[in-house]
Amino acid sequence: MRRINGTALIITALVATLGALAYPVWSYADRSGTGQANLNASSVATQWGPLSATDRDFLVRVRLAGLWELPAGQQAIERAPSEAVKAAGDHLVVGHTDLDRRARDVAAKLGVELPNQPTEQQQGWLRELTAASGEDYERKFANLLRAAHGKVFALVAQVRATTRNSLIRQLATDTNQTVLDHITMLEGTGFVDFDAIARDAAAAATASPTGPPPPTGGTVPVQPVPAEPTGDQSFTSRPSTMPMPMP
Repeated sequence: MRRINGTALIITALVATLGALAYPVWSYADRSGTGQANLNASSVATQWGPLSATDRDFLVRVRLAGLWELPAGQQAIERAPSEAVKAAGDHLVVGHTDLDRRARDVAAKLGVELPNQPTEQQQGWLRELTAASGEDYERKFANLLRAAHGKVFALVAQVRATTRNSLIRQLATDTNQTVLDHITMLEGTGFVDFDAIARDAAAAATASPTGPPPPTGGTVPVQPVPAEPTGDQSFTSRPSTMPMPMP
């Protein structure tokens, strides 16, 4: 019996060891398929292509942006002392009126329910703007709206790059142009605190920044070779990064 018990203990130990060795491989294989499994589970088929959870979230966020940024723009037109902030408010009203119409049309076709009220946080921002005045109002307006647009800018890029739904893809393209226009106008007010934006981004970052080392005093970097065409140069297109017209 003693020999049998010893053998059983050895077999149990071997099984436990093999299990411990196999678990990381099994769990890694399971994780490698989780992203695709989640994508498939959260997506629904439509005639315009699969509609993912990220796509639906994007639709909701476009709607929510208009629900608070449009009235914020109207308020800026009425209350801002400077013409630059009034102009930014004008762009917000026009841009979000158009985007809201597009988002509601896409949501109706795809069967996505949209909210009719801003979030509690967005309503708080509107109350904060309402309570301010003068230059303090203009600074709050420029920075609250610039921060909000900066955050949605990243989501727009993600959706535009990954969506499989043609309606969402077009809406992302339209939203990208509108958000960039609003960012440009807000920055043009001269009230945006870029140091605060950089600090917030650094606080939210989860990885160390990468890139070339910082420049050293007195050292002139080697000029890079221009990226220029070498073959057929009978081009018909023009650069897309043209200066945006100011009001």
